[in-house]
Amino acid sequence: MTHAGGGAGRAAAMRLAAAGALVAIHHTGDEQAADDVVRAIGEGGGCAFALGAELGGYGNVQRLFADLEAELTDRTGRADLDILVNSADDVDGVAPEHATPEEFDRLVAAGAKAPYFVIQRALRSLADGGRVINISRGAVEPVEPKAVAYAMAKGAVETLARHYAVALAPRGITVNSVAPGTTDDGERVGTVVAFLAGDDAGGITGAVFDADGSPVHGRPAG
Repeated sequence: MTHAGGGAGRAAAMRLAAAGALVAIHHTGDEQAADDVVRAIGEGGGCAFALGAELGGYGNVQRLFADLEAELTDRTGRADLDILVNSADDVDGVAPEHATPEEFDRLVAAGAKAPYFVIQRALRSLADGGRVINISRGAVEPVEPKAVAYAMAKGAVETLARHYAVALAPRGITVNSVAPGTTDDGERVGTVVAFLAGDDAGGITGAVFDADGSPVHGRPAG
């Protein structure tokens, strides 16, 4: 699970661990926050471990998954990945009239480039019947004036998810997105993620779930 040291990512990690999953808690530098999540999961009877890696480039993603697969093999005897939760990083917005090319590139890299290559690399080890769940902290709808570039990037990720849903349907892999929107209720996001990771959601793919309670859009799997 990427960027799982806090917020919606932490809530989702806690819920999946409570359901019996071995959870990899990824961080990009805040090792203490990731260790706190691992500790909290362990105190609740679950299993988790932390992995640190920047996700700004293709090579970083490759190294992250090499470390992940080695850790999974040591712990379980296999490198297969059953669930990928692709949680967005915390990114500060910038007013559209003030955005520089460098700031725009930073926002798009965090919001779209990193998730793209994470999903791409995960497909090497993602088991048939697996789950890909994207969590976006940035709202795609026009509710935050400073989130224009980031919202564009997250819109691209939702489009990516819909296309992957079709491409991966023959393998029984579902691809869905959860959009917290303006809510800070991580518990609600965790509940939606846990549902999408479970057997009852096996017939849902290409959907965007608004954790604020808006209607769900998507298509049946298969």
